[in-house]
Amino acid sequence: MSDDLEQLMMRPIPTPDRPLQGLTVLVVEDSRFASEAIRLLSLRSGARIRRADSLRAAYRHLQVYRPSIVIVDMGLPDGFGADLIAELAADPVRVPVLLGMSGDDANRAAAIDAGADGFLAKPVDSLAVFQSSILAVLPPPEGSRTLRLLSQEVIESDDIAFQDDLSHAVALVRKGADGPTQDYLAQFLGGVARSAHDNPLEVAATRLAQSRAEGRKTSADLERVKGLLQDRLAERQVL
Repeated sequence: MSDDLEQLMMRPIPTPDRPLQGLTVLVVEDSRFASEAIRLLSLRSGARIRRADSLRAAYRHLQVYRPSIVIVDMGLPDGFGADLIAELAADPVRVPVLLGMSGDDANRAAAIDAGADGFLAKPVDSLAVFQSSILAVLPPPEGSRTLRLLSQEVIESDDIAFQDDLSHAVALVRKGADGPTQDYLAQFLGGVARSAHDNPLEVAATRLAQSRAEGRKTSADLERVKGLLQDRLAERQVL
């Protein structure tokens, strides 16, 4: 028996409630909160999960193994997710499923144009949406897997992961004067806030991004963001 055939026979068989059984997901995402949601959704679906928090970390992972599914956040601390998507899409040994992900739906077109098979809009917390988004683009023979629609099941992420993201954002605010740092802070915090359904924080991040885009002073925006972050961290310390 060949090694390939033996590995195929030993591979876990997908089931209706675990349709991604036997597959490996690599999520390239700098937010721990968003990554935790993908981790829980993947495990609930039967898939193995790996995380890279930057482009550099993603390349290290891809040198070691070939995942079945790669989910790439469009805004990363060391570059643009679209660049990684384009590179993976052009690889002769292409990963079976390549998805873009962002809290800003305006990034959907950029992900698809770069070669992504689909797009996940944050917050990504619906099990049925997560599974169907992957199953819809799985190539044969994996594409023959079936999905048992789940009754609006929603995954709740670990609050500790959200707190870690808030702490990271506070560190970024303290760097504040640097323009590129503010751009990254705005997109990072906007995605985290949307994933956490925190509308005031999302609005503050959006205002910071708008001020940067329009060339306005951002000191007031940064103070607003800083105050909201401190309030949320204080609330969690009390809890």
